[in-house]
Amino acid sequence: MSRERDESSQERRLREAAETSAIGVPPSSPAADDDLDQDDAPRQRIEQQTLWVDRQIRTAMARGEFDNLPGAGKPLRLPDRHDPDWWVKGLIEREKITGVLPPALGLRKEDAELEADLDREATEAGVRRAVDDFNRRVVEARRQLLGGPPVVTRTRDPDTEVAAWHERRRARRAARNQAGEPGATDQETERRPGRRRPGRRRWWSRR
Repeated sequence: MSRERDESSQERRLREAAETSAIGVPPSSPAADDDLDQDDAPRQRIEQQTLWVDRQIRTAMARGEFDNLPGAGKPLRLPDRHDPDWWVKGLIEREKITGVLPPALGLRKEDAELEADLDREATEAGVRRAVDDFNRRVVEARRQLLGGPPVVTRTRDPDTEVAAWHERRRARRAARNQAGEPGATDQETERRPGRRRPGRRRWWSRR
């Protein structure tokens, strides 16, 4: 029985030596194996797994599987500000995802496009309605237990979004004025009640 155990231990050492020598790591000595405490067994397994993964990577590199990968040598496209949903927005953009999505992904898509949607609103009241509707659907999705990915989209503060909407409008107006585009403020300026554009006369007032 002792002889069989010795032969099995020797075969294990030879196998480990063959595996580790492939990546230039010297095998452990028999004396060191005999002195190992049982508490070191998990650590040894982790080290062996790390060596195995390293060997697989080196083998793949030798086969050229990592050559000419898309994006190699190019800078990463990172957002200008911290965005926890950057990967969802990138997935939607790359795959051009449209149609019906799970509530969690659908709300993330809407959240990514919310500023552009708000910019299409002509009045502050319209912005507030759009934000309130978005927040309502976020809260409803959190209450529903339909399975799928969790809803992590945050609600938006209406006052903050209105202030940002005004700021974006001013920035666009300034850019158009600087470029000298005619009618730069026509689409950005809200019509005030009781005022008419100068230079036009009603047809019934013409003589």
